[in-house]
Amino acid sequence: MADKESADEVLEEVPEKYDARSIQVLKGLEGVRKRPAMYIGSVGTDGLHHLVYEVVSNSIDEAMAGYCDAIEVCVHSDGSVTVLDNGSGIPVDIHPGQKRPALEVVMTMLHAGGKFHRHHYKVSGGLHGVGVSVVNALSEWCCVEVYRDGKVYQQSYHQGVPDADMVAAGKSKRTGTKTTFKPDEGIFETIEFSYDALSQMLREFAFLNKGVKISFADDRSQKSTVFEYKGGIVSFVEYLDENKNPLHAPIYFERAKDDTIVEIALQYTDAYNENIFSYANNMNTVDGGTHLIGFKSGLTRSLNAYAQKYDLLKNVKFSLTGEDVREGLTAVISVKMAAPQFEGQTKHKLGNSEIKGIVESLVNDALTEFFEENPSVVRKIVEKSVEAARAREAARKARELTRRKGILDGGGLPGKLADCTIKDPQTCEIFLVEGDSAGGSAKQGRDRRYQAVLPLWGKMLNVEKARIDKVLGNDKLQPVITALGIGIAEDLDLSRIRYGKVIIMADADVDGSHIRTLILTFFFRYMRELIERGHVYIAQPPLFLVKKGKEENYAFSDAERDAILQRLGDRKGVMVQRYKGLAEMNPEQLWKTTMDPESRTILRVTLEDAVEADYLFTLLMGGEVEPRRNFVQSHAKDVTEFDTWA
Repeated sequence: MADKESADEVLEEVPEKYDARSIQVLKGLEGVRKRPAMYIGSVGTDGLHHLVYEVVSNSIDEAMAGYCDAIEVCVHSDGSVTVLDNGSGIPVDIHPGQKRPALEVVMTMLHAGGKFHRHHYKVSGGLHGVGVSVVNALSEWCCVEVYRDGKVYQQSYHQGVPDADMVAAGKSKRTGTKTTFKPDEGIFETIEFSYDALSQMLREFAFLNKGVKISFADDRSQKSTVFEYKGGIVSFVEYLDENKNPLHAPIYFERAKDDTIVEIALQYTDAYNENIFSYANNMNTVDGGTHLIGFKSGLTRSLNAYAQKYDLLKNVKFSLTGEDVREGLTAVISVKMAAPQFEGQTKHKLGNSEIKGIVESLVNDALTEFFEENPSVVRKIVEKSVEAARAREAARKARELTRRKGILDGGGLPGKLADCTIKDPQTCEIFLVEGDSAGGSAKQGRDRRYQAVLPLWGKMLNVEKARIDKVLGNDKLQPVITALGIGIAEDLDLSRIRYGKVIIMADADVDGSHIRTLILTFFFRYMRELIERGHVYIAQPPLFLVKKGKEENYAFSDAERDAILQRLGDRKGVMVQRYKGLAEMNPEQLWKTTMDPESRTILRVTLEDAVEADYLFTLLMGGEVEPRRNFVQSHAKDVTEFDTWA
């Protein structure tokens, strides 16, 4: 207690005015360029996009402190990015300890920032004070303009080093900060920003901070959009459930305890999957943490207490588990606190031990009140949970059966599987091939040392409309589960994977697209980590064979076919074959065009936007017909390669 009191006394001595004296410097900026992954997680696409995340986070911190309500983000044609806000602007006066302008201190020194003082930012995502300086250090160049005190201040940098002293470059009535940076291609594997990934990030920021307007433009594609949600996380839940059949209106509450604010919106639908997104100080905690554990515990506790109090489980011989009460649940959990403890600078998991109890208590209190006031709603939820519990028992029996058959752990491999001889998952790959005929060609054409082939037959189960007991019992999915050997859902264990690459190889027609979508839906709902770890690929078989004499050319689009025909000149003696399916290729052709690592093209399936992916899988594979029809009609004009013969 003495330590807490002395700390508070120190904070009280800090002036209320946000100026250079508010900036604390913990240590210099060293080693960032040598070990960038320590600060941004990786030098791949995730790390690249994290640069934007860090800069926008500073603007969001301004919004949470009440200084900012508009943010503009633009990706320029040269690959640089600008983030502009109307906040208070980074201080520019001379830092008393460093004897340099505060702007330069913030931009060039690690752990320098105004977020350490609770007087100025009671809640902040950038508490470590490393974000913007790391962005500067990992950029080829960076330029910052500060609008403050009626003036415009500027300073530019190369690889984190100032080009010159900060200067006052003009006058302005506005306030805020404008940061433009270009990632250093000598640091990153790629400096190509994804519009979708940035859209996801900015959309979530807007959902979590109601009333903040975030404008996003991409000069490369001329795309632009504005994210602004007056309903905050209630709008978020409504967006997620747009194509589902909700059982009730969203439940929303905001409670506070000590320095922690807990904001939660939730809604049940008739779907079978749970869909929960958790955030701490606007950081998407994709790996969960103590706030998510507390929410789940509070939800289970309050539902069971209400059900037992009003004897809603009199015909049920079991209590409702957490898995039962979360079936069909869509929820957004957002906590804001003064001193979050994240695992790593990229903040994927919240670690504050005290938060679990705080969130659990607040959730239990809020839901207990809501349930008492809305008995018809809670009875629907309990009925849904009881159905889930009965299905869980059926799934338990299905799991026991599949374990005895070796389905979940890869024992007793499926009869149609042509396995490879090498057993190292890093080397091996498996082709999930549409149809026995194509599977036969693939088996003959493959390299038996490291390539396995599993033919798929018939249309597999649409898991979007089925519970897990039906999934485990489906004869079309069982061979896939068995062959991969990693289990599904709560039994998933990627350490048991038998193949480093899982390649979906289907016909280049409408039926093939449907099969790919069914498999991807299954992977997304029950083996999502397989996608997240980069194990899933889509094969790209050719659409055409253009042959003249002994010369064979393969085209993967109408445009490629036309280019080949133009190159060949005289069309006399030219034969064009349109492949209607993989089975039309002999083993040698299938190997050369689609399976040979030296000549093939395969597309890795990535998960850049989990929110949008969930939205689309629900839209395309869910039970609501009208939204799907509207989607198809509105996007028909975007189809450039239409399969006219299918």
